[in-house]
Amino acid sequence: MNAAVPPPAPHSSLPLAQLLNHAADAVQAVRAGASLNTALAATPGAARPGTQALSFHALRWLGAAQALRTLLAPKTPPPKVDALLLTALALLWPLAEAPYAEHTLVDQAVDAARQRAKPSASFVNAVLRRFLRERDALVAAALRDPLARYNHPGWWVDRLKADWPNDWQAILDADNQRPPMTLRVNARHGGVAEYLERLAALGLDAERLGGQALRLVRPCAVAQLPGFAQGDVSVQDAAAQRAAPLLIGAGLPPGARVLDACAAPGGKTAHLLELADLDVLALDSDPARLVRVHETLGRLGLNATTIAADAGAPATWWDGRPFDAILLDAPCSAAGIVRRHPDVRWLRRSSDIPALAATQARLLDALWPLLAPGGRLLYCTCSVFKAEGQDQIDAFLQRQPDAAPAADPASPGHLLPLPDNRGERPVHDISAAADGFFYALIEKST
Repeated sequence: MNAAVPPPAPHSSLPLAQLLNHAADAVQAVRAGASLNTALAATPGAARPGTQALSFHALRWLGAAQALRTLLAPKTPPPKVDALLLTALALLWPLAEAPYAEHTLVDQAVDAARQRAKPSASFVNAVLRRFLRERDALVAAALRDPLARYNHPGWWVDRLKADWPNDWQAILDADNQRPPMTLRVNARHGGVAEYLERLAALGLDAERLGGQALRLVRPCAVAQLPGFAQGDVSVQDAAAQRAAPLLIGAGLPPGARVLDACAAPGGKTAHLLELADLDVLALDSDPARLVRVHETLGRLGLNATTIAADAGAPATWWDGRPFDAILLDAPCSAAGIVRRHPDVRWLRRSSDIPALAATQARLLDALWPLLAPGGRLLYCTCSVFKAEGQDQIDAFLQRQPDAAPAADPASPGHLLPLPDNRGERPVHDISAAADGFFYALIEKST
């Protein structure tokens, strides 16, 4: 979930009309309820990078595009045509750096319409050219619709307002920015300073963020990273890199028994093993996703026991030996990583949040008895919604009399995807824009 996002590529070797059609397919799939990852997986390999760039852009500005299309064509076109129109309108939306010249985009969108639904080509041409003629008035009218102004569903905006009354607008703005490409240097293979020199030798500029994290000034393909195939470095957001040091910083001895309860795709599992010699059990309910954990550990030359099972049903997999520490990176709305996954806001529904909160509570209650007295559980989600963060932990602490927040190290609580990654309390180890997360380190009394 931390892959770099390539910028739109005006000079792709493939015709723009072809890429627009693939991007429209992806947008249409997301609007029908499929994830963008699934949609992109169905795209031909040669077209995938350009399609990803265009579809990311279109989904970031989908609310504005929908408001514009309603003004320009109040009667909803067929889904194939509507998806192409929305993609083109999102790419034409006023931006500081438009990815394509507007007339080129319109011409290519019309060509795409001829390939996609030939009778609609003149309709697409008329709608897009009217937008260019009347852009200022249409944009002003569209912005009166909150969907166009914020590019998030109304329920999402309302929840952010309630949770973060001083920061909700900044969070929404951050969601529409391109994410940075942040790396984690493998502590077993070398230091951050040394790796910065290796990057510089290849003309790749980067800055150190703290811990093992550094951020590239410009994203690149992982194949360009020195030593990537040999496990010298991984791609992982700075906020996600807080998990392993928090858990290990609690004083885990070598050989400590650790459970990573929802391990896929394996980034946090690997980070734990890079920093300490631990006996790690990596669990995930999805066998296909567990393959990603194996691949991640294999590239890094690390070892963990892996089991495909439901962490919330320990009777099906636990051997009865207590764990010294548990990492629960719980299933969540992903509301903190929207800039990396712009489809999330359009796929989630308001009713998903209480359902996810119930799952999180079930996992906490099921795993807590597996923790040894004096052990610590780190609960985290990549969400900025308090129902999945502090509210969840407050309720858990009320249910469990032998649980208390750890004082050393103190948990950062909610982290917001803002320039200083600020949340409920100051965090000093990594001071840079990172994804939205929640962390709570809980100690079990002896």
